[in-house]
Amino acid sequence: MNTLDKKTIETIRFLSVDAINKANSGHPGLPMGTATMAFALWKEFLKGTSKNSKWADRDRFVLSAGHGSMLYYSLLHFFGYDLSMEDIKSFRQLGSKTPGHPEFGMTDGVETTTGPLGQGISNAVGMAMAERRLEAEFGGELIDHHTYVIVGDGDLMEGISSEASSLAGHLKLGKLIAMYDSNNITIDGDTNITFTEDVGKRYEAYGWQVLNVEDGNDYDEIVNALKEAKADSDRPSIIIAKTIIGYGSPNKAGTSSVHGSPLGKDETILMKKNFGWDNESEFYVPQEVYDYMKTIIAEKENEYDKWVEKFESAKKSDSELVSRWESFYKFELPTEILEDENLWNQMADTDATRNFGGKMINKISEFVPNLVGGSADLNGSTKTYLKNAGDFTVENPKGNNIFFGIREHAMAGILNGISLHGGFRVFGSTFLSFADYMKPSIRLSALMNIPVVYVFTHDSIGVGEDGPTHQPIEQVAMLRSIPNLKVFRPADGKETAIAWVEALKNDGPSALILTRQNLPSQEGVTKAAHYGAYILVKEKKEKPDVILMASGSEVQLAVEAAKELANQDIDARVVSMMSFRHFEEQPDEYKEQVLPSDVENRISIEALTTMGWYKYVGLKGLAIGIDRFGESGKDKDLFEHFGFTTKKINEQVKKYMKK
Repeated sequence: MNTLDKKTIETIRFLSVDAINKANSGHPGLPMGTATMAFALWKEFLKGTSKNSKWADRDRFVLSAGHGSMLYYSLLHFFGYDLSMEDIKSFRQLGSKTPGHPEFGMTDGVETTTGPLGQGISNAVGMAMAERRLEAEFGGELIDHHTYVIVGDGDLMEGISSEASSLAGHLKLGKLIAMYDSNNITIDGDTNITFTEDVGKRYEAYGWQVLNVEDGNDYDEIVNALKEAKADSDRPSIIIAKTIIGYGSPNKAGTSSVHGSPLGKDETILMKKNFGWDNESEFYVPQEVYDYMKTIIAEKENEYDKWVEKFESAKKSDSELVSRWESFYKFELPTEILEDENLWNQMADTDATRNFGGKMINKISEFVPNLVGGSADLNGSTKTYLKNAGDFTVENPKGNNIFFGIREHAMAGILNGISLHGGFRVFGSTFLSFADYMKPSIRLSALMNIPVVYVFTHDSIGVGEDGPTHQPIEQVAMLRSIPNLKVFRPADGKETAIAWVEALKNDGPSALILTRQNLPSQEGVTKAAHYGAYILVKEKKEKPDVILMASGSEVQLAVEAAKELANQDIDARVVSMMSFRHFEEQPDEYKEQVLPSDVENRISIEALTTMGWYKYVGLKGLAIGIDRFGESGKDKDLFEHFGFTTKKINEQVKKYMKK
């Protein structure tokens, strides 16, 4: 480490502390303790440039310990990204580019939203998987980069990191390198009160290369460890660096008090004196640091320019490369899918919507070479296996089917990482009842608004004999409550096909909710299903006496109920509510056409909790559902037991209409 490296590292510490002091909020301990290893990584190894922060072959950097965000912002500022000193001074303020935790899409150079611990390392596993798949597709001349992630004690305590790290070791992701900020401090104090395991042995058991750095402030030791990590192409690596939280603070270093509280003006002055700085001004950056960084930035830009030359040369010599590259990086849903009459005819049978989903996803994969995904050990049940796309394995990195194992939470976090990396449209599947295991990662998909498709099957009491543990009652309401997530619960094969189309057209995340039990094909399904909700059965009068709304398997009950009600001179409209959120995005005129405000008699029918339906049925309406847990038994017996038969629905409708 030369004198300017030392000066720059100290400036990163001070800039971070000053920003946190100004905001009177933040986590100074991590930036102070990890500044050396982070700068060594960014300067000596990290391939990337502000000249094109979306460069396909850049190295990915993830700060999994996202509470230390000022470290990230300081690095981005010094390495020339679109983050000014004014942005640094606006840390944690409303509307700034420097939010409390790094947020994807808000700050130039930030690869993923981190903060919930364990998510970042899971995303990083997904990014490393994406790199390997793309390298297999395009060769090491165009795709050859690493994924680096800084993790803390908290990340490695969270269960999701164990799931993801286990899969990374199994897949031998040699271009994944984790740097562990091992400072033995969490919010409640020393880690010896809760976390005394041997992390190195755990990661050795996962199949990782484990490297130890005794002094996280030893620049040369960090560099040597990173070189050794990069040299092992058969194993992911974790560098366990012993650091001191709040390094440099005379009175707070090594204590939990510096984890999540500003250092304070007086302690900051003492710290700067401790490092031999005469200038105590806030946000002071020596000009020699900026000048030094310009030379480093130029080297990074030169590396990018060389890649561009290589890419342009490859395009000229290989015309097929251009079309393949664009098919991976410029996703458009092929019109052939929408115009395939044979496909639509297949969707007109009586079958489970999970089976229709399987047919649709395989048809899509014929036209979308970069559709990748898999299940949490449930391909046979969720029907999401891509039959002609190969399996993603150590031996065959060109496969598109990913076996996640029984790791639902990590699956969702990894899918986020693959999507964020770029080059793929991703999906993952499991039983709907296990959406609870995935909720934190699904929430982050929605927060980042990235196009991940979640396929959830076995969507109701129709699961049958597996009983209440596997019968999802409240999960759809939970998913519908997540902003930006579009939830589709189709009623038959045609709606399932349309749901897949809309999910792939969606720029954000989607969830498809599919049945285990067979459903009949519904007459009246039209292109209006693309709007999320539509009139499936129209009333015969000028205005309906009642509107029956349903989704998924209960649409057939609404249709049958309407037929029976007609015999009693009750004219019912049936509306298939496949997706609440997608329907809400339609123009007000269309929504009024489907659910006219002057019709107050409204009834919803769904074999799930009634939560969420009152927006549509109103205070005077009726929500028919199941606001308790299920039972063990055959699916037909359960639907009878809970009142989901045409006869029992009609009884409730007639009772309601008499009020």
